Amino acid sequence: MSHEREPTRGTRAGQGRERPLTVHHLNQLLLVCSLVLLVAVAAVRISSRSGLPSLLVYLGIGVAMGQDGIGDIRFDNAELTQVIGYAALVVILAEGGLGTKWREIRPALPAASALALAGVAVSVGITATGAHYLVGLEWRQALIIGAVVSSTDAAAVFSVLRRIPLPTRVAGTLEAESGFNDAPVVILVVALSTAGPAPHWWVLLGEIALELAIGAAVGLAVGWLGAWGLRHVALPASGLYPIAVMAIAVMAYAGGALAHGSGFLGVYLASMVLGNAKLPHWPATRGFAEGLGWIAQIGMFVLLGLLVTPHELGDDIVPALVIGLVLTMVARPLSVVLCLAPFRVPWPERILMSWAGLRGAVPIILATIPMVEGVDASHRIFNMVFVLVVAYTVVQGPTLPWLARVLRLGESGEAADLGIESAPLERLRGHLLSVAIPEGSKMHGVEVAELRLPAGSAVTLVVREGKSFVPQPSTVLRRGDELLVVATDPVRDAAERRLRSVGHGGKLAGWLGTDGIGNHR
Repeated sequence: MSHEREPTRGTRAGQGRERPLTVHHLNQLLLVCSLVLLVAVAAVRISSRSGLPSLLVYLGIGVAMGQDGIGDIRFDNAELTQVIGYAALVVILAEGGLGTKWREIRPALPAASALALAGVAVSVGITATGAHYLVGLEWRQALIIGAVVSSTDAAAVFSVLRRIPLPTRVAGTLEAESGFNDAPVVILVVALSTAGPAPHWWVLLGEIALELAIGAAVGLAVGWLGAWGLRHVALPASGLYPIAVMAIAVMAYAGGALAHGSGFLGVYLASMVLGNAKLPHWPATRGFAEGLGWIAQIGMFVLLGLLVTPHELGDDIVPALVIGLVLTMVARPLSVVLCLAPFRVPWPERILMSWAGLRGAVPIILATIPMVEGVDASHRIFNMVFVLVVAYTVVQGPTLPWLARVLRLGESGEAADLGIESAPLERLRGHLLSVAIPEGSKMHGVEVAELRLPAGSAVTLVVREGKSFVPQPSTVLRRGDELLVVATDPVRDAAERRLRSVGHGGKLAGWLGTDGIGNHR
């Protein structure tokens, strides 16, 4: 039976007779929601300058609106928070999967899978042991909190490191790990929180393996079928494609959960398949998914901030810091060292990945599961997880860029990748590629003729410093240029591969036995 089932009844706010919702109340609610969204959007710029993940700002907005803040909103419905959190997590995983580039994470899949499975087990064991012996929690409570905080958050990591060009292996491993480890952790937390004796470890291990296998099969099947359908069915409006893609991603979650598998793994894999399938109107789809992802994060964190009661955190601050210290300084580094040992990952990369195990939305959402299930001291678990996530995000977030520079991982010598967007020309059976040449690209200084694009494709326009012109074969390209490349349908992929090869390897890419991206031909 799937552990991602419908939450059971939990605590509710506002018991008693409910007042009917009027248009006036709706207008007030819309005003508050719009103001929160605007403040949250503006806060992104503050977080980008300070180096802190935006989740802290969103949590702060929720706390400020709560009963100990200026809003004095009393909210304690853990069940509703869990349901909304699950829905938001589905959207966030879908957006993350759509933005995952297969060619970047493919080499990192074995290491990421080891971290998401064996690494989680090591982290849970060590953290639970520290929570039991150092904080005095019962074993069941210690195992729950160990499982809750074992899931990393890619959004938090890359919101801090977005200005630092990390090596592909490090970025791919962290991204894939965060996409994969949510599924086993959710299964583990639900199993430990369910009433009755805890299952034997071998039974739990078998259930996790079965649910992951079912979720992976459903996700890959739904993603492949959805991509095939979108490529072969011409929808009447471009705005329908983003809606269809998100509907397919959510279908993968629901299908996986209803099949008693891991819906979270299903939605991530289905979205990754869709994101690498060269779908029509992809720029519009990507922007739509990114917007939904931001809304999901803002709403989820604000709601989690509302759920916490700051004046009740006092007694749990020290225990939370102790557990976080065990997790950050012992459990995470040891799990990274052990899991990456077979892959011969250099020590600087292991050190960075050990420190980059940021916690974000998932642990706080998972902390509502024992509250809904009525586990003893569940409110204390939630409070400790909340304090742990906030405190160690404040410590780790600003120091990650500094650590990357110290380890010489933030000054990659690799050429910057091109920004390529594709718009289909259905009636003409072709594609219009928009190519942006960034700083550091080796396409700088290359003549148009030296691109050696395949027959059936050509550079038709160059935009430079706000002015556009039709290039000649001898036109020299410069960093900052934007190109419009027209390609017929059969050579569209070959044209993009050639552009990326020149962007990474320069005009000699292909002559030296490589494609310019480190792949031998």
